[in-house]
Amino acid sequence: MATIPAAQPTRARRRRRANNPRSGPPEALQRWERPALAAVLVTALGLYSWGIGHAALHPFYSAATRSMAGSWRAFLYGGLDVSGSITVDKLPGAFWPEAASVWLFGPHTWAAALPQVVEGVLTVWLLHRIVRVWAGPFAALIAALALTLTPVTVVLTRATIPDTALTLLLVAAAGALQKAVRTERLLPLITCGVWVGLAFQAKMLQAWLVLPVFALVYQLAAPGTPLKRALRSLSAGAVALAVSCSWVLLAWATPAADRPYLDGTSNNSAFAMVFGYNGLSRFSSDATAFGAVAGTAASRTSGNTGWTMLINHTVGPQVAWFLPLAVVAAVLGVVWRSGQPRTDPLRAGFVLWGGWLVVHALVFSVSNGNHAYYTAVIAPPLAALAGGGLELFRSEYEAGGQRRVALPAAIALTTLWALVLDWPTRFLSWLLPLAVMLAICGAVGLWIRGPRTSPRLVHSALAAGIAAMLVVPAGWAFSCLDPLYAGASTSPTAGPVGLAYDAALQNYRAVARVGLDQPGNRDTALLRYLTARRHGEKYLLATQAAYAAEPLLRAKSEPMLVMGGFTGLTPYPTARQFGTLVTTHQLRYALLTTKRPTTATTTWVKSHCTRVRPATYGRRTGGTLSLYDCNPKG
Repeated sequence: MATIPAAQPTRARRRRRANNPRSGPPEALQRWERPALAAVLVTALGLYSWGIGHAALHPFYSAATRSMAGSWRAFLYGGLDVSGSITVDKLPGAFWPEAASVWLFGPHTWAAALPQVVEGVLTVWLLHRIVRVWAGPFAALIAALALTLTPVTVVLTRATIPDTALTLLLVAAAGALQKAVRTERLLPLITCGVWVGLAFQAKMLQAWLVLPVFALVYQLAAPGTPLKRALRSLSAGAVALAVSCSWVLLAWATPAADRPYLDGTSNNSAFAMVFGYNGLSRFSSDATAFGAVAGTAASRTSGNTGWTMLINHTVGPQVAWFLPLAVVAAVLGVVWRSGQPRTDPLRAGFVLWGGWLVVHALVFSVSNGNHAYYTAVIAPPLAALAGGGLELFRSEYEAGGQRRVALPAAIALTTLWALVLDWPTRFLSWLLPLAVMLAICGAVGLWIRGPRTSPRLVHSALAAGIAAMLVVPAGWAFSCLDPLYAGASTSPTAGPVGLAYDAALQNYRAVARVGLDQPGNRDTALLRYLTARRHGEKYLLATQAAYAAEPLLRAKSEPMLVMGGFTGLTPYPTARQFGTLVTTHQLRYALLTTKRPTTATTTWVKSHCTRVRPATYGRRTGGTLSLYDCNPKG
């Protein structure tokens, strides 16, 4: 009996598939999906947790983390020391998981870094899940891979900085919004507001940057009447506002005597800390806007600002590998689907991820300055657009016609852009020829496809093209396994642009790694000296700014009065308050530094207290630090 050949797909059928790239329900897993996702997650876990025992803990935030693990007062308010006399200069939400981990497992470096690793892997998994529903399994796998191999994501998940938690919560919010648009249910939209509010607890106003985009997407693509969509958007916005301001309102309602002083403020106001010090002062020439104290954070003088910020030699290699592909995908994803119904979910996704990218790029460009790791928040939209764009181009390629050129062109463009980003440093020059060869095999193989070209050859060409796009960023990402290329603890950046490489190559291990419960010899001697002479005082020590307190707070969970907070300029305690602490025998010793500005309180210390000889507490010379005894006869 003759075998009837299978019917070949007609051009019209291929065109219908291009108009609807996702064939089949999202629940219908293909055979390769689970092992592929498992491989990506294992890669992410390995990259993010490598060397977790000596992770690059941020000295300021890790000091607060240890203190928060030892006191409910410090935990709730984000106290910098265990007594909760003054807070960190951020909301405490991002540090709660880290403090809980240190409380549960003990003051170990890996315990402080563990929540960041979990947050990073969860973000990869969640993005895969969201993109799969939006654009299909192929797009989801590319998005998960792209996010995993984004260098700034790798270095940041092994630090203790709030941006990892912010990114996870905003991705969760995007997933809830997508579900609300797709199902017309109110609960997912309210959940989206809750996630944004929790993201606010992690990084304050930056969490709100997605709100205009989310509202636009819901208005454009959700089912229902315009009035119904508007009312639901307002409801979700109200939930986001309520959850966002919950800690601020708690601090505002608590009497000042019953909570720590709020760092970064001249008036002890939570609103000033959030909307002034961490808000308006970063976008204007007034460093004291809304009650803020003048900031000395390196981000405000970093130079990472302006319209080319995302592609400069410092920031570009951290996050921008898929930027051209993402921009082209967002534009073509909207233009090519202009004839689809208003509720078209694929077009809504391109608007969502593209809007997220554009808003953040604009805000970063007009701010006073940005740490490179701030850009970790745009890694998910870049990865999602890369995955969704390649799926769109692949569908058009299979449909035939003039648009089929988009797929090989995207491979060539992304590979060429990788050469541009890597060229200033020549960091991975040995990988560049490999990327070019793979790109040629992929792009040419797809370009010359004819009616008799075997599907296996097409798939091989596509695989080569994808490898060409990923190989150079993967090299930067895997370089972070060497501490030399993982940046410093205060500014984690990948590759040779890292602070540890530029500033102190010969001492990079000391610069890049600060741990918990690991005091150096000099700090051990100082702590021993202070402990032996402590006779019932509330505070073991007062320090001028956090700079002097950080190594001591990481080493030992004791009440320490951090005068002036992070910058040294916060007006707490006043000279009068400090004098009262001394006369009431709550404080005896003060440690001053020449690296922070002189204040009225430090002037009081110098005029009323006696300087202790450095040799007495284990130092050959005082260096930048000087210890004062305010009760030498005690």
